[in-house]
Amino acid sequence: INAEYGGAILCFIAFGIQSSRELNPQKDNLYLGSVLTFVVVVTGIFAYYQEAKSAAIMESFKKMVPQTATVIRDGKPDVVNAELLTLGDLIEIKGGDKMPADVRIISCSSFKVDNSSLTGESEPQSRSTECTEENPIETKNLAFFSTNAVEGTARAVVVACGDNTVMGRIASLASSLGNDQTPIAIEIEHFIHIISGVAVFLGVTFFIFAFILDYELLEAVVFLIGIIVANVPEGLLATVTVCLTLTAKRMAKKNCLVKNLEAVETLGSTSTICSDKTGTLTQNRMTVAHVWFDQKIWVGDTVPGKKGRDFEISSPTCKALTMIATLCNRAVFLKGQEKTDVLSRDCQGDASESALLKAVELCWADNGTSTEAVRAEHKKVVEIPFNSTNKYQVSVHEVPNDDRHLLVMKGAPERILDRCSTILIDGEEKEMSADSDYRQEFTKAYETLGGYGERVLGFCHAYLDAKEYPKGYSFNNEEVNFPMDNLTFVGLMAMIDPPRNGVPDAVKKCKSAGIKVVMVTGDHPITAAAIAKSVFIITSDNKTLAEVAKEKGIPEEDVDPADVKAAVIHGSMLKEMSANDIDDILANHEEIVFARTSPQQKLIIVEAFQRSGQIVAVTGDGVNDSPALKKADIGIAMGIAGSDVSKEAADMILLDDNFASIVTGVEEGRLIFDNLKKSIAYTLTSNIPEISPFLFFIIMSIPLPLGTVTILFIDLGTDLWPAISLAYEKAESDIMMRLPRDPQGDRLVNERLISVSYGQIGMIQASAGFFVYFVIMAENGFRPSKLIGLRPLWDDSDNQCVEDSYGQQWSYADRKVLEYTCHSAFFVSIVIVQWADVIICKTRKLSVFQQGMTNWVLNTGIIFETCLAAFMCYTPGLDKALRVFPLRIWWWFPAMPFSLLIWIYDECRRYLLRRTPGGWVEKETYY
Repeated sequence: INAEYGGAILCFIAFGIQSSRELNPQKDNLYLGSVLTFVVVVTGIFAYYQEAKSAAIMESFKKMVPQTATVIRDGKPDVVNAELLTLGDLIEIKGGDKMPADVRIISCSSFKVDNSSLTGESEPQSRSTECTEENPIETKNLAFFSTNAVEGTARAVVVACGDNTVMGRIASLASSLGNDQTPIAIEIEHFIHIISGVAVFLGVTFFIFAFILDYELLEAVVFLIGIIVANVPEGLLATVTVCLTLTAKRMAKKNCLVKNLEAVETLGSTSTICSDKTGTLTQNRMTVAHVWFDQKIWVGDTVPGKKGRDFEISSPTCKALTMIATLCNRAVFLKGQEKTDVLSRDCQGDASESALLKAVELCWADNGTSTEAVRAEHKKVVEIPFNSTNKYQVSVHEVPNDDRHLLVMKGAPERILDRCSTILIDGEEKEMSADSDYRQEFTKAYETLGGYGERVLGFCHAYLDAKEYPKGYSFNNEEVNFPMDNLTFVGLMAMIDPPRNGVPDAVKKCKSAGIKVVMVTGDHPITAAAIAKSVFIITSDNKTLAEVAKEKGIPEEDVDPADVKAAVIHGSMLKEMSANDIDDILANHEEIVFARTSPQQKLIIVEAFQRSGQIVAVTGDGVNDSPALKKADIGIAMGIAGSDVSKEAADMILLDDNFASIVTGVEEGRLIFDNLKKSIAYTLTSNIPEISPFLFFIIMSIPLPLGTVTILFIDLGTDLWPAISLAYEKAESDIMMRLPRDPQGDRLVNERLISVSYGQIGMIQASAGFFVYFVIMAENGFRPSKLIGLRPLWDDSDNQCVEDSYGQQWSYADRKVLEYTCHSAFFVSIVIVQWADVIICKTRKLSVFQQGMTNWVLNTGIIFETCLAAFMCYTPGLDKALRVFPLRIWWWFPAMPFSLLIWIYDECRRYLLRRTPGGWVEKETYY
């Protein structure tokens, strides 16, 4: 921009000097200055727009503030604005309320909170009055600002308000982080510095040369302007913006919404993805993954619309287990979802009960009935809800066509087993003593399912004696007057938030593309590790410290660190580590899971990866993710489950919340970097035939072969469409097989690109232009030898009789018509050689025969630039307005062999690239 700005000022100065000296000054410099000013203004507006987009994060935090709270003051309840609460206030909370502050619970009844926005855990957490953990986030007697009360009631004391709450500190953390430059912005700035430096250096050098060679000040200024204009690709900003916009539109169709255009390429440069678990890698809905009955573990349905379970309700034990999970369950389906797949239906009730409801609905459907019908037949007569002290839920139901009542119970497996004296095996009750094999089998199954990271519930039942508990019996759930022991154990159900479809394949693709995928979650380490293994973040080949120790039968501290390739790091461990310790973990472990992490720790993890030179993408949906999303090179939020805060902090939003969409984004990001390289290689090539006429003009003192106005025709006219059309070029076949690009080594513009564009293809193009120039001059009587040193006589407006090689005399006006005709011919020759240039720039390594000519935007661009060149040459009036003169038809042909030569030369170069990978040609010319 600075070079163009300086060029524009020089143009206006030059025009001012010309106007003061001449009655009818040429308007070239005025036109040129106006165009350059326009380019500078548009570029400035675009830059301002990009920098002025301030993050609206604090606004989205405000939306989370609950409006009112019920406070006990002077012994009376009063509803006040939440912001008026102060430390020590006693408040009342009930199910459905949003926490108005950080509070310590002093009394509660069946109180549960949803901490998913803070920790990422989808399961509601029960609260009590006891301090159970040193970590405030983990302990059961604290609840946090802006989290939701799911059920129950509580009284609590306010311990922190506003910015001092956990959520307030997250907001401060997120808003304090600055916006670093994106990788593509760094690359473009690096490129512009190179080009501007070259332009100014050449311009000033030849400005000084002009004085040494006795040129006038005005002529020297014209040289300076010409060289600056020829060097700076004025259409670059438009090309980059269109490339990014096109890719963003393509990604939007694939469920990736790009908020910041430059983020498109950043995703392609990503070398590490730090992914949240809940809702990103998983479906954010609890599902029954396994059941255990008849001493065997069975698989449940986890994929909507696809039957995955290997058990049938026709088994008597399975039917009994299904009955308990149906009746001892308060969850219900919301209305109007009959046509929706069962696993995708919305429910009213907590996550675990909703998972059980969906599992049993699928089982009953096989039996031709439904949970609603079964519940209607089995009227509930009494219930004891689940609470954190008892850790069970029990209800008693009438049985159709039977005088007996059915008692059903579910809860923590060990608590349920303790209340059972028999077990149901193949529909028959078997005695289960304290040392029974059945208990050992139970323990083994419980540990196995727990090792999968699943939440396990136990189920038991009992048919009550009809004489002792007849129909109409008055059951009491306060002073329990029915049996709660010597029940029959039926089975286990294990639930997990299962991985999304496509995530395992997406993780594999990331790894094949050299991208490390790391899980960073607030969830439990066992659950996190189980999901990580199921989606191949941790592969079967790599063992964690605990697994290696167990395999070798030695304590964890005796394990050789070299044997441990996978790490599961707990947040409490991370708290004790120094920056060097964290760096060592990242360097020495191929596969990593961070569990029970706080928002501050997520930020530390991102910063640690960035310290090691990684380009980091972070995915997340909760408020707790927002600092890490903002700090990352690219933050990716979830469009469906994501909080407003996380969406504001992110650069990209996944509209389908699916991790697999990120892989699409990576491919598009890599493609845009490839295509920008190709576009810049194409654009830079024409700089040599644009600069060289001015160099020959100064050094060899020949009439100017190409004018500054015609250079602008190329940069802002004929070259623009073909350059942009390369954004539509499809990916080369190896794009997802390459390692992520090295930000320090693989630059957008490197010495090899400059070498090919300037030193090879550009030289051939310049040769074509000069060949046409000398042909036209020779046809009109000026042989090449005559032109050298002719410039002082040629540009002398008082000299009306300059002789050519054959003794003909040329007036100043005639000489200028011939010169401007040469400008037009040189311009046309550049258009013709750019045909071949845009074709060879389609690929960096493949042959054009392998890539094909299916990019019709590019094909049309070739036709467009040819038609535009013809329009400029042959439109009446342009010879006077812009001094572009018509050409004889055969003057179009001398450049065509050079165009063919460029194509053949580069096909041979790319053949050698493919034939000898890593060889001399690749080291010197593969850009």
